[in-house]
Amino acid sequence: MLYEVHEFQRAALAPFLILAEASASLFSSPFSAFSYTPVSRNVAAGCDLLTRLGKRYEKPEFGLKETVIDGKTVPIGEEVALGKPFCNLLHFKRDGSSLDLARPAPMVLLVAPLSGHHATLLRDTVRAMLPDFDVYITDWVDAKLVPLSKGTFHLDDYIDYIKDFIHFLGKGVNVVSVCQPTVPVLAAISLMAQVNDPVFPATMTMMGGPIDTRNSPTSVNAFAKKHSIGWFERNVIQRVPAKYPGYTRRVYPGFLQYMGFVAMNPDRHMESHWDYYNHLVEGDGESAGAHRQFYDEYNAVIDMPAEYYLDTIKRVFQNQDLPQGRFVSRGVRVTPQAIEHTALFSIEGELDDISGSGQTRAAHELCTGIAAENRQHLTVSGAGHYGIFSGRRYREIIYPQIRDFIRRHAPG
Repeated sequence: MLYEVHEFQRAALAPFLILAEASASLFSSPFSAFSYTPVSRNVAAGCDLLTRLGKRYEKPEFGLKETVIDGKTVPIGEEVALGKPFCNLLHFKRDGSSLDLARPAPMVLLVAPLSGHHATLLRDTVRAMLPDFDVYITDWVDAKLVPLSKGTFHLDDYIDYIKDFIHFLGKGVNVVSVCQPTVPVLAAISLMAQVNDPVFPATMTMMGGPIDTRNSPTSVNAFAKKHSIGWFERNVIQRVPAKYPGYTRRVYPGFLQYMGFVAMNPDRHMESHWDYYNHLVEGDGESAGAHRQFYDEYNAVIDMPAEYYLDTIKRVFQNQDLPQGRFVSRGVRVTPQAIEHTALFSIEGELDDISGSGQTRAAHELCTGIAAENRQHLTVSGAGHYGIFSGRRYREIIYPQIRDFIRRHAPG
C-alpha cells in the first residue's frame, strides 16, 4: 500500500513541479523581462531547488565515450556481453584498431553493489581502469522492471550470477567487488575452489565490504541487528504497483532506501541543498553544476528483490554466517580456506561509516589457503566509504595500487 501512496503523491506533485520548472526558466532566461526584477535570482533558485527535490531521477548514463592509451585517444563502446533477468554484464569495449597493442589487456570483472543505486555510481572506478584493463561491470536491473514470470532472486542467485560471469569471461579474470558484493563474491570464488574449478580468477580485490560486521560495527550494522527479519518484512517490503512490468513483485523500494540514505546524514544534505540555492543566487554555475552531477547520481535509486535483501540482512548482518563458518549456498558450506590460486587485495577507508575498520580485512583471516606473498591490504587514511572507489584519493592513491596488484598476479 505504501508504494501506491508514493506513486499517487508523485502523480499529484507532477503539475506543481512543471510549474516550478517553468517559473525557474521564466525568472532566469535573459529573454524574459521577469529575469531583470530584483528578486529574480532568488525566485529562480528556489523554483529550481524545488524541482530537483521533487522530481523522479532516471538511471544515469555512464557516458564513457573514450579513454587515453599510450597517449592516444581510444573510443569506448558499451555493449551487453551477457544478459540475465536481474543483471546485465556490461562491457566497455576498447577500440584498439588505432593502437599497436603487444598483448590483450587483462580482463576485470567489476562487481557493482546491488544496494539501492545504479552501477553508474562506479563511473569513476571504471574511468580510471579503462586505459589499463578490459572492463566488464555488473549492471543490476531495477527489480520493479523484472516481470514476476522471471522468478525470484535470492542471495544464492547472486552467487550463481557471479560464478556464471567468471565462467563467461574465463580463467584469469580479475574480480573487483565494491561494498556489499564482497560477501557473495568471496562465497562464489570459494565454492569454485572447493570443486577445483579450472576457471578461477587470478585476483580478487575487495573494497569496503561487510565480510565480518562484528568488527567496528557501524550505525548500519547496529540497525540491522536491532530489528528482526519480521520487522523488515512488515515495514520495508512492498509490492510493485500495476504500472510497472514487475507488478506484484515483492521489493525493497528505492524510495525507501533513499530515505534511509538521507536519514544517515540529514544535516549534510540540508546544508548541501542550501549551498546549492546560494550558488544559483550568486551565479556560481560551476559549484551548482557539481551539486547537480552528484545528486543526479545519488537520487537515482532502484528497487531490490525482497528475497535477496532479507537474505543479506539475516545471513550477512545479523548472523555473520561467512566469518563464523556456517554460510551455506545451495546446500554446500562455503569454505574460503579452499582458495589457493587467487590473489587477495582488501581495501578499507579509515573513516568508512558503512563498512567499519576491519570488516573487509577479515577476508584474510578466512582465506588462509592463499600464500602471504599473494595477499595485500590497504587502509586509506582520511577516506570514507565513497572515497575508496571515487574521487581524488581513489584516482591518485588507491587505483594505482589496484593496477599494480593485478599486473603482478595476472597471467602473463
